[in-house]
Amino acid sequence: MGHTTVVTPTAAERVRSACARAGAATLALPGAEPVPTVLHHVRACGDAVLAVAADSGAAAAAAAWTPAMLELTDRAPLRLREPVRALIWLRGRLRAVPEFAQRALAAEVAAEYPHPALLDVGHTTVLLRLVLDSAVMADAAGAVSVPPAELRSATTDPFWELESAWLQHIDSDHAEIVGALARHLPVRLRGGRIRPLAIDRYGITLRVEGPEADHDVRLPFASPAEDVQSLSRALRILAGCPFLNRMRRP
Repeated sequence: MGHTTVVTPTAAERVRSACARAGAATLALPGAEPVPTVLHHVRACGDAVLAVAADSGAAAAAAAWTPAMLELTDRAPLRLREPVRALIWLRGRLRAVPEFAQRALAAEVAAEYPHPALLDVGHTTVLLRLVLDSAVMADAAGAVSVPPAELRSATTDPFWELESAWLQHIDSDHAEIVGALARHLPVRLRGGRIRPLAIDRYGITLRVEGPEADHDVRLPFASPAEDVQSLSRALRILAGCPFLNRMRRP
């Protein structure tokens, strides 16, 4: 009988995807109040580009190579009892981007991450670079540390931008899929409220809200999904419904 190898995202891939999904981030500097970022983006080269208010203390402190830490919060797109899925801490050295290079760097970031806040660069906001020394992520599975070299070679999950819409669609319109997936859960957890918590190319994670505690259970796909069609197929097969009509796109 053949043996199926379960493939899961690497720690570096998990950190990259969580950073991409995280909507809130604050920058901490020695002896200063935390500064909220307008934008954060971990580039393919591995460093992080941040946009902060031009009149913030972070913009002034970044004139030198200043030790700094960026804390990011990855929240579920559903209304859950505990919405925080992961916390990420990126530590490194903060450096100002020269004024003449601000717009060029904004264009580079826009090619990877076209965020509307980039339009304000050079006006009300400035870009800073955080050259990473370490990355740590904590979630329900525990804490994991990722060296910068591994973060540079990792890729973000291809479905991270679609994940919120997919989870909301499954949660609101496909209770039968959630119910079918629940059959994979340990019997002791099936009495709780079951919600889809996360989905990526390797599998889906369910959140079980029990009377006293929450439990997250990851259900792996038989093989990684490569596009939206194969993601839909993998989810339906995992639910035991390979012949259902394809879920319409959210």
